[in-house]
Amino acid sequence: MFLKTMVAASLLLSINAIAAPFTTEENRIEQAKQVMPEVFTVFSNDINTFKNQWLKTNNYNEAIKLVTNYSEQIWLKAKKQIATSQSFDDRPLYWARLLSSKILRAHSPAFKISKPQQQALLEALEQGSRGRTELSFTKGTMKKILLTGFDPFLLDKNINQSNPSGVAALLMDGQVIQYNGITAEINTVMIPVRYEDFDQGTIEALLAPFYALNNIDMIVTVSMGRKEFDLERFPGKRRSVTAPDNLNILSGGTKQSPIISKLNDRLLPGSEFVEFSLPVNEMQRAKGPYKIIDNNKITTLEKTFQAKNLTELKDKTAVSGSGGGYLSNEISYRSIRLRDQLNSDIPTGHIHTPRIKQFEPEVEKKIILQISAMLEHSLVAL
Repeated sequence: MFLKTMVAASLLLSINAIAAPFTTEENRIEQAKQVMPEVFTVFSNDINTFKNQWLKTNNYNEAIKLVTNYSEQIWLKAKKQIATSQSFDDRPLYWARLLSSKILRAHSPAFKISKPQQQALLEALEQGSRGRTELSFTKGTMKKILLTGFDPFLLDKNINQSNPSGVAALLMDGQVIQYNGITAEINTVMIPVRYEDFDQGTIEALLAPFYALNNIDMIVTVSMGRKEFDLERFPGKRRSVTAPDNLNILSGGTKQSPIISKLNDRLLPGSEFVEFSLPVNEMQRAKGPYKIIDNNKITTLEKTFQAKNLTELKDKTAVSGSGGGYLSNEISYRSIRLRDQLNSDIPTGHIHTPRIKQFEPEVEKKIILQISAMLEHSLVAL
């Protein structure tokens, strides 16, 4: 009996030792393959080639060049694939990124790699495969728009979940729109659904150069939300939802005790509520199957109500902004807070799309077309 117990314990330790290097997101891969194998075929050849090249890299310089080029290539391929196939499916890129990061963690190259080097390579993979290394506006248009989307989320509930905002990011990157003779180029970035990235200032690092230089014409953050489109007028400062992020980390806040997130090693500064500056009247003129709501409903510790202005919210403690108490609300708060801090006049705000059930390409197509129409109508006000 003692021997059996020792063997079982040894096996458990071995399993844990193997599993330990992988993230919660990476550990979902096998289940996802079983549920939606077709999603994994899109990048299968690219991933196998990357793995073979990774195993043969002889030094860090070779490795960083490989990972940088590869990450940018899968971002470009994801955009091309979704546009040509009209699949309206953001999931292949999400899972390809995780398969690739798992390779970097699980397999050693032909040189002795240090932990800081591995971390730098993982970061390079993130940056390139999220569009963050491809943010130049090159089309010579009259206006420039930056749009962000999110990864799929709540995957333990629905492993095959898609996210319309991610679809928008892939389909709209590099596109030129026009309205009433005004042209605009759209650049996009895909944002992770991870509290830690937000706490480490990923949103501020992305947006600060644009706000500091005041060199684009609108910043729009997008995420999946409720039944209709919501333009979130009053984002709140605090986290209050109990839903986990994609690493199954909880926010730490509740509706009774909302918490302030971090910016690097300190609490996120700023007032409890901020106000968007999107050209809401123009955006609401966009035609489509969904209502476009100027959402001013917020929750403080005292009550839930529709706020008329920021003065009405002075000295109140935010529980939920118009966009809720999750990362969708937070990206909006952080972007507007930073805009105000840097005295930028770039119109900024958040669009919550109608929610979808797992993967509904026909519904996502309608959502994307209406987002595009909103951006087009906004051009006359920028």
